[in-house]
This record gives sequence, structure tokens and C-alpha cells, in this order.
Amino acid sequence: MMTEQRAQDTNRQLHILRAEDWEAADIHTLLTKAESYAAEPRCQPIPKRLFAVNLFYEPSTRTKISFEAAERNLGLEILPFDVNTSSVCKGESLYDTVKTIESVGADVIVIRHSKERYFEELQDRIKVPIINGGDGCGDHPTQTLLDLMTIYQEFKGFKGRNVVITGDIRHSRVARSHMKLLKKLGALVHVSGPPAWIPEEYMPMFVPIDDAVRQADVMMMLRIQNERHRDNHTETKASYYERYGLTLEREQVMKKNSIIMHPGPVNRGVEIASELVECSRSRIFRQMTNGVFARMAVLTHVLKNARGGKVHE
Repeated sequence: MMTEQRAQDTNRQLHILRAEDWEAADIHTLLTKAESYAAEPRCQPIPKRLFAVNLFYEPSTRTKISFEAAERNLGLEILPFDVNTSSVCKGESLYDTVKTIESVGADVIVIRHSKERYFEELQDRIKVPIINGGDGCGDHPTQTLLDLMTIYQEFKGFKGRNVVITGDIRHSRVARSHMKLLKKLGALVHVSGPPAWIPEEYMPMFVPIDDAVRQADVMMMLRIQNERHRDNHTETKASYYERYGLTLEREQVMKKNSIIMHPGPVNRGVEIASELVECSRSRIFRQMTNGVFARMAVLTHVLKNARGGKVHE
């Protein structure tokens, strides 16, 4: 009989649920694979007639489209799913929806859901790979991977690099995922933004924005997650930009070779000056490009594990 530890190890290999589950070696393996796909993106190494389903219970542009592009580049066929025209509208549970999709022959399922740690009810009961496309304020592992890829392309490593994550830290799954893995890889991680939006455990990492811009190798800006705020915050767009945003004046004092990142969607003139979104420091659109390659690497990884290595690479 499979022990509990063996079952956990099997699930860890089958699903991609939390960024913190990756060790440094796992990250470097996935980054190497992602870079190989960047060199030849439309390689179609997956045997035909494997099916992917993308269950997005929350709105998405970058993550959903890049998963679809990654799946098509690999040769996967996409079974369409629209939450607004599905049995979810009739009260079907997440588990029953996922179990149905597994039963009709899906080979991999990507899920974004507003419920934090939604996957806990699925991971031991679903036998095809689940990739977490974002869970509430919890985690976003593939966003972390594509951002690590972008940083690695720039600096050829992580050790000693100063990364400042700035903005609505409390409600950001990106911030949580990134901090854990960047530290594993040897980066120096700090946070900035409104102190009321920074969890207490992260306050030792806090630096004011005017200090952050001077010391950062990477300024990673985050938007205000208005849809997740239970309190009606009174911060106006103009005051937020003046007090915490990456203004043109703040960009002028950044280190010579430092870069600007943002997971999107970008609110120009709120967390970042519109002129900086596509400036020479910005890697925002490169992040989006890298998202396709990073997700190709993750899809190949989980399908290879699920099919006993019978996936060409």
C-alpha cells in the first residue's frame, strides 16, 4: 500500500500547484527547457490527440492566452471551456466539473480560481495533471517561472541580485510566489508600497519607495488588486502614484543596468508612469513573451511525468 509520503511525492510530480514546491534544481531544469522553446517555439513535441482544458473562473488575458499559445505550440488540442456557459451556472461544484473533464479524456487541466488553495480538494482525487493558473491571493507558479526566466536572461543568475516587489503585497499571489523562490535562488528580496498593504511578516523586508529605486536591480511593480480588497480603501489613483508609484523622477535615480518588471495588467499612471511601460529599462512585454515558453516547459514536464516519460522533448 502506498505510504502517505509516497503519495505526496507522487502528487508533487503530477501537479504544479505551488511555486514553493520547486527546489532550485527544478527551477533551473524548467528554465533550461523554457529557453530551448524560446529558440524553437513551434516545435510540437507532444504526440497528437492529447487534450488540454483551461478552466478560468476569473478573468484573465495574459495567463489564459499564453497557456493557449503554449498548448498549441506543443501540438496539444484544446477543449474549450467557458465558465459562463458551463454547468457551473447550474451549481456544479469545482470537483465535479474537474472530474467530468478528466472523465471525458483531458490529459492536463489548467485552473484559475478565486478561492485560495482550491486545489486541496482536487490534488489527491484527480489523476491527470493540474496546473495552478492562480488561486485567489495564494500562488501563481507559472508567473513566477516566467519572471525568473526574464531576470535570468538579464543577469545570468540570481545570487546577490536585489529585487524589490512594490505595491499591493497583501493581495498579490505573485508577491508570495516570487519571494519564496527568489530567496531559494539567493536573491535579496525587499518589498515596498503602502505599509497597510504589507503583511506583518514581510515588514522586516520593507524599504520606502525612494530608497527602493536606488538599490534595486529589479523593480517589480504590482497593481492595486481592487477586486480583492474587502475594505474600501481611500487611496486615490493620483495620491497612490505620487506616494508609491514609479514616476519619471524616481526612474531617473535607478541603477544604470536595473530593469522594470510588472506581471500585468498595468494601470498606467497609477503604479507606473505610462512612459516607462515601454522604456529601455522595461521588460514588461518580454515577460509576456517568456510566459509562453515557461508554460510550454511546465506543460511538457507534467505530461512527461503523467505518461511515464512517453512524451518527446
